[in-house]
Amino acid sequence: MTVQPHPSAPSTPFPVEAGLLSKALEVAGRLANDAAEVITATAGRGQQPGATHKANPFDWVTDTDRTLERHTRRVLASEFPGVPVVGEEFGSDGDAATAPYRWVVDPVDGTANYVAGFPWCAYSLALVDAYGPVVGVIADPSRAQIYAAARGRGVRANGVAVTVTPRSPTGGLICAELSLERAPGFTRQAAAGHAGVRVLGSAALAITQVALGHAVAAVLDSYREWDVAGAACLAAEAGALIVDGEGRPNPLPSGAMVVAVPGSLDEVLGWWHADR
Repeated sequence: MTVQPHPSAPSTPFPVEAGLLSKALEVAGRLANDAAEVITATAGRGQQPGATHKANPFDWVTDTDRTLERHTRRVLASEFPGVPVVGEEFGSDGDAATAPYRWVVDPVDGTANYVAGFPWCAYSLALVDAYGPVVGVIADPSRAQIYAAARGRGVRANGVAVTVTPRSPTGGLICAELSLERAPGFTRQAAAGHAGVRVLGSAALAITQVALGHAVAAVLDSYREWDVAGAACLAAEAGALIVDGEGRPNPLPSGAMVVAVPGSLDEVLGWWHADR
């Protein structure tokens, strides 16, 4: 499948004032460090204080989720007054849909993993405008890493620059967050193409693995903006390709999202469509 440009996608990223980028990176990085310390200190410590279920017994929310989002909102309100926040636990500020910029936060992406002590959860924060993520920061506490990116400034992992390398998906890993209906078929197609699929329970870290060059692609059949906005900024700035389920470029597509290194996207999309 050949990827065609999406008619609504801008040909060049909308520029952002340099001072705003620098301040957003600094504040987001500080918040990510705060979150990493809290998550590291509390993950997997038996029954989490305040832990309850949302939609079902596997859909956790904990005091850590709530505390980190409240802290994030307090700091952002002080540092960026008037910029609305969208968060997993406390929803969207009223003008977020129409504001020039909005912050998007997931205080613990992979809360079930956090509760169990499985080392695969993240804090995600992004500044987003009409053209997609402007700044993205992911805290990966289990690996003691902070990943940060800003539009036009590339990606850094604990301060070290990161870019992707074009390659075929053959022999590579694909991080997936898929429904029970889609996972078996896609996994069979990828296995036939000699690629391995990993489903580990954090959309933010799945996409981040592509930005870091650990995975050739990430495939999600649904998501919320707070799950992916920070990691999508990392992936785009590292040189990965981001498309919707039909292969149309879009920095934050609705519905499905496929993120891949150059050289892998067409084949991964072929596997995605083969079992539909």
